[in-house]
Amino acid sequence: MKNKGIIGSIIALAVVLIGVFAYQMGSRQTDATADKPAVKTVGILQFISHPSLDQIKDGVIAGLKKEGYVDGKNIKVEFLNGQGDQSKLNSMSQQLLEKKSDVLVGIATPAAKALANATSDKPIIMGAISDPVSAGLVKNLKKPGGNVTGVNNLTPVDQQIDMAKELFPNAKTVGMIYSSSEENSKSQIERAEKKAAEVGYTVKKYAISSSNDIATITQQACKETDFLYIPQDNTIASAFQTLINESDKAKKPVFVSVDNMVKEGGIATVGQNQFELGVETGKMAAAVLSGKSDPADTPVNVIDYGDMIINEEKAEELNITIPAKIKEEAEVVKGE
Repeated sequence: MKNKGIIGSIIALAVVLIGVFAYQMGSRQTDATADKPAVKTVGILQFISHPSLDQIKDGVIAGLKKEGYVDGKNIKVEFLNGQGDQSKLNSMSQQLLEKKSDVLVGIATPAAKALANATSDKPIIMGAISDPVSAGLVKNLKKPGGNVTGVNNLTPVDQQIDMAKELFPNAKTVGMIYSSSEENSKSQIERAEKKAAEVGYTVKKYAISSSNDIATITQQACKETDFLYIPQDNTIASAFQTLINESDKAKKPVFVSVDNMVKEGGIATVGQNQFELGVETGKMAAAVLSGKSDPADTPVNVIDYGDMIINEEKAEELNITIPAKIKEEAEVVKGE
């Protein structure tokens, strides 16, 4: 009987010790969890896939990283791509809200507008939007006044047309192809048309309703003009090779507005680096995450300059002589 009593006491003591140990371990885990900073969510919505927008998206990730926010470490990046479908953009905006995004990034005007239509509370950072005021995303550039701010890539249209005049001094008519459904594209064409008239060009405009129109419209424009001018246009960018195939057949040069389009067959541009635009966007998103900025009071970052880029191989192919002055100042690239 005495042995049974001793054994019982030992068992009881063991139970108590196990309980104390378990409590201490639980407390440590709770303390560790409390000390660990919460992982924040960055929701990125992209309008469509093409090299320019893809580079902006990569730049956003890089910009966040530069400010100390790393996907899979202290942030979770939720990325969705509407592939040019407005109904998808609307539903995807809701999905990003349901994922409790702490900040939202809209890449291209339709994506940013879909996000803005979905929420007036969550901070939204525009990823390189050409005309955010006309698009209704912000009230003004210096004091946005709502939940949206970001990067305004104001295409250096005047520089572009001046460069085109140097490249094509004998040209009389420029054909401008753009998407009738893209506000950013229409806004740029208005500016380009005005500047082209000032330097003595006759302008013919060609609106497309979808990428299916590109081949036919390009054929027509090449017959009626001396060279083509393409704005920052997502619809055209997504099917740019179709346009280049047709312009090459007609031996007509294509002056573009985006840096990577020069490599893809355009002859030249004064273009903005799409990746760097994304980096600036990512930095602004990071400032919101850290509580350093409020979109309502954060001025839109207006980037209105670019670099001259020429495709010398394309110029030789089309028997176009690049002026020495431009060659000295421009970055020379080869076609892909």
